[in-house]
Amino acid sequence: MAVVSTSLAGGAVSSQLTQFSGLRKSFLKLDSTNANATQSLFHNVNSHLRLASSNKGCRGVVTMAGSGKFFVGGNWKCNGTKDSISKLVSDLNNATLESDVDVVVAPPFVYIDQVKNSLSDRIEIAAQNCWTGKGGAFTGEISVEQLKDLGCKWVVLGHSERRHIIGEDDQFIGKKAAYALSEGLGVIACIGELLEERESGKTFDVCFQQLKAYADAVPSWDNVVIAYEPVWAIGTGKVATPEQAQEVHVAVRDWLNKNVSAEVASKTRIIYGGSVNGGNCAELAKQEDIDGFLVGGASLKGPEFATIVNSVTSKKVAA
Repeated sequence: MAVVSTSLAGGAVSSQLTQFSGLRKSFLKLDSTNANATQSLFHNVNSHLRLASSNKGCRGVVTMAGSGKFFVGGNWKCNGTKDSISKLVSDLNNATLESDVDVVVAPPFVYIDQVKNSLSDRIEIAAQNCWTGKGGAFTGEISVEQLKDLGCKWVVLGHSERRHIIGEDDQFIGKKAAYALSEGLGVIACIGELLEERESGKTFDVCFQQLKAYADAVPSWDNVVIAYEPVWAIGTGKVATPEQAQEVHVAVRDWLNKNVSAEVASKTRIIYGGSVNGGNCAELAKQEDIDGFLVGGASLKGPEFATIVNSVTSKKVAA
């Protein structure tokens, strides 16, 4: 889908934030159709790989590389009470949301039923985790069947807080994703690097390893949305610049093209997460390989979340 960017306020936000380098230089060797454009994106500064301005970044017309619909998810994490969630649901129900966006929210498990019964059907419900198979003697876990019984359509898997705090590994996450998809639940498959991994030039290695664990397990990519969330940007106030995010997104799409199929690379939506808010979403959305957002803290504020959903307007169909 061809789109044209608009001039929106907040474009200077990223320039005020700490910029990180350390992406693997070997990524410069892409397939022949992308190689020249990609090589022009980079130059070395102080022996680190940093993004520079390029023809792609400066042009007025931006293409949405993925063929899927813009997707925005709100991850409420371990936040909320019955009263605060009632207020948030009310704000979302009263918000005007662009029609050409898939919108999903992921409440804490204990509030899923409350949200499902009060939230507009315009917004679908996701869970924040699930078990690797059918329910049974698994204390504290939630099965896919139970989530579907509550009306969930999606589940967030592989989030960095599950990886780095709870200790879930790539293979365990892949197993969860495979079972959820086999039972008809969509998967928001999270990937992303730690700060030390980025600074040591391992961003692509880490992301590709996490992608491979999904690819080795899932029966199909038809109902998968990939969420790239650099761990150093989650809840820290630091945000990857639009160019930094685009750089990883195009690498992820290229990995899918080379290791899964060109069709999957085109159809799979790759969304960005990491301190996304109402002030930076429009500039991020203009990047051609950013197909939406996974939003944390800002998703707890109904009007701001609506602004992020409506950032799709920064991608207008070109004549």
